[in-house]
Amino acid sequence: MTPETAAAFKQLHHASLAANALDTKTKELIAVACGVTRLCEGCIVHHTKAAKTAGATLQELHEMLDVCTMMNGGPATIYGKKAIDAYGL
Repeated sequence: MTPETAAAFKQLHHASLAANALDTKTKELIAVACGVTRLCEGCIVHHTKAAKTAGATLQELHEMLDVCTMMNGGPATIYGKKAIDAYGL
């Protein structure tokens, strides 16, 4: 990555996580959720620490992970059935 691209990404990172309509804690929990569903260990570690620093509780983390499980696991039950239906069983 060029220094210019790295600087632009860093700027995007900071701008995206800045408090606005959503507070930084909520945005960091969203970032953790994205990391979990994208299987990005570095993202998960970084944003979990940032969420904790921003005031996220363990209970909030657990509830966010419940939603990740529902969204990342749940769609497979729907689309898996579509594949079975398409196969003709």
